[in-house]
Parts: sequence; structure tokens; C-alpha cells
Amino acid sequence: MIYAANFKTNHTRYTTKNYIQDLQAKLSTKKAEDKVYIFPPLTALDTFEGDFTIGTQNAYPVKNGAFTGEIGLEQLAEFNINTILIGHSERRDILGESQQDVAKKFSFFKEQGFEIIYCIGESLEIREQGINAVMEHLLSQFEGIDTNYENFVVAYEPIWAIGTGRTASVEEITETHNALKKVVNKPLLYGGSVKGQNIEEIARIKNVEGVLVGGASLKTETFLELVLH
Repeated sequence: MIYAANFKTNHTRYTTKNYIQDLQAKLSTKKAEDKVYIFPPLTALDTFEGDFTIGTQNAYPVKNGAFTGEIGLEQLAEFNINTILIGHSERRDILGESQQDVAKKFSFFKEQGFEIIYCIGESLEIREQGINAVMEHLLSQFEGIDTNYENFVVAYEPIWAIGTGRTASVEEITETHNALKKVVNKPLLYGGSVKGQNIEEIARIKNVEGVLVGGASLKTETFLELVLH
């Protein structure tokens, strides 16, 4: 299983350092085959060492340049970071990243050999139209994306389940992940209000090979409930 913690705009450099120290002290008891990823805010990126991978929540597809408010390859290289989240719904819906923008970012970081966790998801309005509408929408989010790229992980996050406390049902997750697996034969993560109370149920679902976690990842103890379940 893959356990990915997305801090979003939470934690500081100081609290992230403490979080990771606490986390590493407990990770020796996790299953050897399990992988842990941490995506701190940009101000907290650093060269942390341990049984986990540090990634960036975002970057601009350049080495460096005149792009105010962004970071590029040069800044990530300082901390030996070569893992990135791309396509998260909050960047698509709140910050206006188009599929063309997302695909451009994907192509750039693919060329750099980055491990890419690529996010897709649908709104409640689309989910209520049924699985065919859901799959049509999800597959449109692969336009311009090389789904055969070696260092590629897909995170399915129904937008209506992110931070709402509502988790997709076992049937909904199963149906969607099975349909995705037929199209993209890569590790599939589920994201959307994953927590200690439902991790056992979610982890048992066929074709769920990990989780991308927001709220439950913000405290070491609640994230460890998932990793060590």
C-alpha cells in the first residue's frame, strides 16, 4: 500500500520538522512493502531523511525564471525532491488550472524523471449521473497525459468527498477503480475523507493500492492509524 499525506496549506517549517521526527520514530513497525509519502507546504520543504519520500504539492514547469510566486526545478533540486502532485482538484477548480496546463506540467516533470502522483476526480453533479458519466469525465482528465509513464501513480479523489467527511461507498470506489484499472494499469490510490475508522474497509477493496490523505494526515497519530492499521 501507498500512504500519501497532503498537508495542503497547513503546517509550518517548525511543525513539519517535528511531525516527521515523530513519524519516523514509529515507521520501523510498518510493513516493509508499504510506501509513505509526505507533501508539506512549499515553505517546509527540506532534505529530510527516513523511511518515506518527500514530495512537492506543486511546481511550475521550468528550471527557473520570471514566474512570481512559483517554484521550479532549481528550487526542488536543492532538497533532492523528485516527486510531485499534479492535477489536484483544488488546483483545477480554485486556481483555474486547465487540462492543458496540467498536461504541460506533467510532460515537463516526466522529462525530468519525476515520480508523479496524478489526481483525477468528479463533482457530485457528475457522480449523480451514473458511472458512465463519471468515467467519461475521469478519462477526459487523461488528455495529454502519458498513462504508460513508468513513474506514474493515479489518485482518484471524488471532489464531493474531499474534506466533507463523506466517503464514497465501497460499491462506488470498487466500480470506479475497476473501470480505471482497465484503462490505466498503474497503482491506484483513493482519496476523500480517509480516516482511521474506514481505512480497513477501504484497504480491502480490490484495485485500491493506497490512499491520498488530507485532514487525517495533519497529525502524526491520525496518519499513523492509517499506515499501521
